[in-house]
Amino acid sequence: MTTRSHLGGALTDLDAVIAEAPAGATGALWRLTEAGRVLDANLIRLPPGATIAEHREPVLDVLLVVVEGSGRLDTDDGPHGLRPHTAALLSRNTRRSLTAGPEGIAYLTVHPRRPGLGIGTPPAAEGGETACLLHRVCAECGRLASERDARYCSRCGSGLPD
Repeated sequence: MTTRSHLGGALTDLDAVIAEAPAGATGALWRLTEAGRVLDANLIRLPPGATIAEHREPVLDVLLVVVEGSGRLDTDDGPHGLRPHTAALLSRNTRRSLTAGPEGIAYLTVHPRRPGLGIGTPPAAEGGETACLLHRVCAECGRLASERDARYCSRCGSGLPD
């Protein structure tokens, strides 16, 4: 995955990122990494036919912009065809799933930055230890998948641990 800007500062040539990525690379090809930012952005590539399972984002609005390829976005108001230069505003709590087309899809997501997951001692509670959910945490961006059978991260598109 590329995290550096291609043109200096916060300016990045996404076509160059895609062109320089290995042919079979999927998941997050690029993301914003500048310190102090209030936005997150990820360039995601999915292989042909891959699916981001149905989910809802309870906190953030997400802007999705298709850069390359095609696919289908299913939301509360039905299916929507995706092609290059299509933009979709996915308001928080909108049900959504995404399926890559026959040539795959590359898309940019932009949303407010979310604080990272912290490790600490939770407040004392009765009932024993909490369940381990590490198999549902994306190694690329740290998002916890809310779906039990998720195979890809709904934020960055990276494969989840088996």
